Amino acid sequence: MLTFFLVSGGSLWLFSEFFLSLLEKMQTQEILRMLRLPELGDLGQFFRSLSATTLVSMGALAAILAYWFTHRPKALQPPCNLLMQSEEVEDSGGARRSVIGDSLQLLSHYYDDARTMYEVFCRGLRISGNGPCLGFRNPKQPYQWLSYQEVADRAEFLGSGLLQHNCKPCTDQFIGVFAQNRPEWIIAELACYTYSMVVVPLYDTLGPGAVRYIINTADISTVIVDKPQKAVVLLEHVERKETPGLKLIILMEPFEEALKDRGQECGVVIKSMQDVEDCGQQNHCDPVPPKPSDLSIVCFTSGTTGNPKGAMLTHGNVVADFSGFLKVTESQWAPTCADVHISYLPLAHMFERMVQSVVYCHGGRVGFFQGDIRLLSDDMKALCPTIFPVVPRLLNRMYDKIFSQADTPLKRWLLEFAAKRKQAEVRSGIIRNNSIWDELFFNKVQASLGGCVRMIVTGAAPASPTVLGFLRAALGCQVYEGYGQTECTAGCTFTTPGDWTSGHVGAPLPCNHIKLVDVEELNYWTSKGEGEICVRGPNVFKGYLKDPERTKEALDEDGWLHTGDIGKWLPAGTLKIIDRKKHIFKLAQGEYVAPEMIENIYIRSEPVAQVYVHGDSLKAFLVGIVVPDPEVMPSWARKRGIEGTYAELCTNKELKKAILEDMVRLGKEGGLHSFEQVKAIHIHSDMFSVQNGLLTPTLKAKRPELREYFKKQIEELYSTSM
Repeated sequence: MLTFFLVSGGSLWLFSEFFLSLLEKMQTQEILRMLRLPELGDLGQFFRSLSATTLVSMGALAAILAYWFTHRPKALQPPCNLLMQSEEVEDSGGARRSVIGDSLQLLSHYYDDARTMYEVFCRGLRISGNGPCLGFRNPKQPYQWLSYQEVADRAEFLGSGLLQHNCKPCTDQFIGVFAQNRPEWIIAELACYTYSMVVVPLYDTLGPGAVRYIINTADISTVIVDKPQKAVVLLEHVERKETPGLKLIILMEPFEEALKDRGQECGVVIKSMQDVEDCGQQNHCDPVPPKPSDLSIVCFTSGTTGNPKGAMLTHGNVVADFSGFLKVTESQWAPTCADVHISYLPLAHMFERMVQSVVYCHGGRVGFFQGDIRLLSDDMKALCPTIFPVVPRLLNRMYDKIFSQADTPLKRWLLEFAAKRKQAEVRSGIIRNNSIWDELFFNKVQASLGGCVRMIVTGAAPASPTVLGFLRAALGCQVYEGYGQTECTAGCTFTTPGDWTSGHVGAPLPCNHIKLVDVEELNYWTSKGEGEICVRGPNVFKGYLKDPERTKEALDEDGWLHTGDIGKWLPAGTLKIIDRKKHIFKLAQGEYVAPEMIENIYIRSEPVAQVYVHGDSLKAFLVGIVVPDPEVMPSWARKRGIEGTYAELCTNKELKKAILEDMVRLGKEGGLHSFEQVKAIHIHSDMFSVQNGLLTPTLKAKRPELREYFKKQIEELYSTSM
């Protein structure tokens, strides 16, 4: 190890780092005692007795001491007592609020001149001095930028053009946007806000059936799409008379005349976005700005069963949510016109939209990726973003890539040693990217993100504490974790600056209260600080579009949003997610999974008597525990040339493979997505029963008990299937 540092030219740095880390833990008196300095009266005689070499050494030590005292990294001062990050609200039935902020009132906005999404952009336009706003790039080319004024003008032209094509400037007018992240997406959105219309995002992963459902449910007559292929998909629905209300498709990209002719045959007008903007420029209409209480977006969520649910969010909802984020972070992080955001997470989801809103409000820039996630690192190097929103799956990839490069035991040991040293700094509140450990180990990682990132926000699914702790050290910037769902706009809890511990999702945002309620059937009780997470505040949605039944399930009479997640209050007033009420959970990539529905398909496999499907929000796939039918399985195995007793067959790897293949076959026939299929199974020979505590008296699976009972086997399945 010593040779490594000498070759790197880092021996002096290493000594300094070690020595200064020692000094950080010592008081001045201890330092003087360590150096054994004499009384002041004896100093002259003392120094005359020293050799020249000793004097030079003492001078060098004094220089190091002086440098340390003047340049030592400063710890961030948290905005509140980290041992009490939330407090109970009086007469609220146990609800808790953020302790950040002076007012007991819930925060509805941060700036008086930015209470709607239209005003948010206008504020950015004003304070940016018409600076760059939206960026895009072609392969291996630098970013090109549209200014704030260009974006505002194009939005007014497009909005005016929509009015010339039978759209109304009101919140009853829903405009579909079916496109990947790009500047035209934001221009289309702002065009709607400029004239009080409502945006309805459509996205591929919902599937063609869901797109059809959304268009009909929201009475969408106009859809703005990016590519001709998507226009063809929409036309096919019209041709089959599935979406009779669709009358206008506006294309961002060039298209052939044949597409226009095909649209004309089924009564749909196909126009280019540029043509609609030109029409609006020639027939300009004054803006019709919305009010905070007006609907801004209907964000359809995939859910797990049935049709998508359209969460209705007002301008006030979105503004309140990002205002809560600003309030929590204001002591450590002030966004400015110099901030740059990399946009690659789907704009159809509220997490990405909330982060972008913060940037626009402060006159910052948003650069869009090329559309290929494999080129994201190249885009980041060209853009040099300062704000980087991520999902845990991407964090996991970064973590795995870093450790994959430590391909010898020595390199891995050195990497882990450096990470521990940086993590010790992070725990003491020091966030930096200029330590010796950054120079030797982490600068390349930081450079791969553009070298300028000062804030990372992770959401959409729980992050692994191990991964989060390591990357907080390695990336040398503030890394925050949030929790929420579309129905509360995006987030309802957030990391408190200075609390860089993992294993929780932070404290309530200042824009909402959070309470837990008993879940009797799962044995979670508020008296133990556990229960279903409920949220109330100005960031909570107004309900599901044309779906009063599911709205009533989500929102109670007092306005509390019931999330379906089970939480636990920790001693510091932070929230930990510990379970899901309806056994519905997210995988690491953010996909919802309903295990009981999957089990009902797999149980039809001939040799299978019982099956338990397990998923983990920190993992990207499902695994299963299978109990074969003792009467059927032996004969089923013999047909495949596999012999043995029941006990022997339960340990036979070839038979396990055959059962898994049969389950996957049934899954495909049952319409399961690839992420809903189990990737590995463990064969268990004993039946789940009431007697062994794995079934209820009504013979329903006790999922928490099954998870605990098979904990070891589940861990082995994940470790051997990665």
